[in-house]
Amino acid sequence: MSRLREAIDTYHALLSDEVAAESQAQLDEQQRRRGLIFGQRPLCTVLRPRFMSPEQYRYLQRHVAILLGAFAKAHFRAMADPAFRAQFGLADWEEALIQHDHRFGAPSPTSRLDTFLLPDRDAFAITEYNAETPAAQGYSDVLADVFATLPAMRAFLRRYEVHPLLARHRVVNALLDSFHEWSGRPHEAPTIAILDWREVPTYSEHLLFQDYFRMQGLQCITADPREVEYRNGRLVVGDFHITLIYKRVLISELIDRGGMDHPVVRAVQDGAVCMVNPFACKILHKKASLAVLSDERNAALYTAEEHQAIAEHVPWTRRVEERWTRYRDQSIDLVPFILAQRERLVLKANDEYGGKGIVLGWLTATDEWERAVQTALAQPFIVQERITIPSETYPSMRDGRLELHERIMDTAPYIYYGDVVDSCLTRLSTDPLVNVTAGGGSTVPTFLVEPRER
Repeated sequence: MSRLREAIDTYHALLSDEVAAESQAQLDEQQRRRGLIFGQRPLCTVLRPRFMSPEQYRYLQRHVAILLGAFAKAHFRAMADPAFRAQFGLADWEEALIQHDHRFGAPSPTSRLDTFLLPDRDAFAITEYNAETPAAQGYSDVLADVFATLPAMRAFLRRYEVHPLLARHRVVNALLDSFHEWSGRPHEAPTIAILDWREVPTYSEHLLFQDYFRMQGLQCITADPREVEYRNGRLVVGDFHITLIYKRVLISELIDRGGMDHPVVRAVQDGAVCMVNPFACKILHKKASLAVLSDERNAALYTAEEHQAIAEHVPWTRRVEERWTRYRDQSIDLVPFILAQRERLVLKANDEYGGKGIVLGWLTATDEWERAVQTALAQPFIVQERITIPSETYPSMRDGRLELHERIMDTAPYIYYGDVVDSCLTRLSTDPLVNVTAGGGSTVPTFLVEPRER
């Protein structure tokens, strides 16, 4: 039995009826008190954090870093070459916005790679690159505080050392570094607005970040894009002058609701405000970025080491279109191949979130799959090969009784400056679409765990 498996079993064995009930009551109370909610429901529904071995974490950091080099090459080639950029499927308005110079090196100073890490061996597969609005760092950090003092964890700490993978400090550093690059004034403190719609279910996390920024001595407000004005060369909410936008609103929603003449768009284009992440993040945020990495047409762009990492960790992915391409060692006519290989494929809208626009072929009837393929031909979609989805046992209380159930578990490392891997989001689900936004997921903090030396 692996040391990690032993740690998990030890934690579960400590959950007597009394300890489990006390831990659940404390978890419920702390989530209510500290705003750990998604919409109206608790963010976490299980009694164990995610445990990861230091070896697993170092493996993830090392291999993701190689892939990030490939993503960076694809981005900079796309910015310089419109024909190459067409592979990403940008809309016309996105083409117009990405031309703006954001004045700092990485297109995504904060991002997140969504993967599935197989716990029993060194292997993971990427499902998408969230290069625009990576969320949950605040939720995960505060959940780590909550879990650290649960009765079950207190007993566990007598036998094991645990180290939470925290992220908020990295977000602050990335924002400040980006602002100083943008302004050219390394000692100036920005005035920050966390920008998103008031009605989003993650609004409580924005308030957690607002409090955290203020604890670091930074001026910060949480603002709705509908409240913002651009006047006299300043972006403002009331009397608050914004110099740095921590952008949590999606660019597509901002343009859809406010148009290209929105005050935020004009202020960014005029250089009146720094925005993280900038408009250029849309290139790698497209799900087609994985197609760009895995498509044989782009092979000359990457090093041998990057090719190996792509082959090991990026599932076969293509834009859905009429063309011939390669699948493993075969030349295939793409659309007939998609129609015939439903059981091993998934369709994804090129720029959606929360599970929207995803069609899992193995759970879809043939006629529904055919209709989905026709939709994918008419709109920007990708097709991706099915991957192995790992699961792990987690404890939860139901009707006052402790139960252990298998939960699908994803692994989503956070990335800073486009090349630094630090901390990790873990989400659980009983549904193949592991996504809290989709309604069936749970977020848990991630801890590195090692046995205490006797």
